[in-house]
Amino acid sequence: MTFVKQQVVKAVLGVALVCAFALPAAAQEMKIGVVSLPALIERAPQTKAAMDALQEEFAPRQREFQAKQKEYEDQATKAQKDLAVMGETERRNMEKELRDLQRELTRLQTEFQEDLNLRQNEEYGLLQRAMLKEVQEFAQAQDYDLIVGDGVLYVNAAANVTDDVLRIVEANYQATSAN
Repeated sequence: MTFVKQQVVKAVLGVALVCAFALPAAAQEMKIGVVSLPALIERAPQTKAAMDALQEEFAPRQREFQAKQKEYEDQATKAQKDLAVMGETERRNMEKELRDLQRELTRLQTEFQEDLNLRQNEEYGLLQRAMLKEVQEFAQAQDYDLIVGDGVLYVNAAANVTDDVLRIVEANYQATSAN
């Protein structure tokens, strides 16, 4: 080998040795945490507040549906009682009214469920974004180098910071609720 090639090989080996010893030292100093985002969202007070708001938002439509359902049941009961004394035309009209009311009930229920699902998905998306922001702020404030979320197969309890983040989320929620 020529002199230059020998020097290049020595330099490459030297750099490789330095990297081999430096990387484990750097890896040992990394601060890593794990957050279960689904658990965080499930236990956050913002989730309960959002679900309560949705319940309140959809309560009038829920009452409307229940009133229609009661109306249908009352008419069906009345029709069942009066069936023996009704004439043919009266019976057909009653059956038509019941079918129309049943269709209206089905339509109301379908619309209600679709609208509720849409709003729940919107609120869940907002909650996800808010919780991700909280986790990022927590990680920066606590000097974490890496926070890992979904897909973790094992985590030591000391590395799981979900409860720590939840305490911060609750405190921030209390602070914003008080204002």
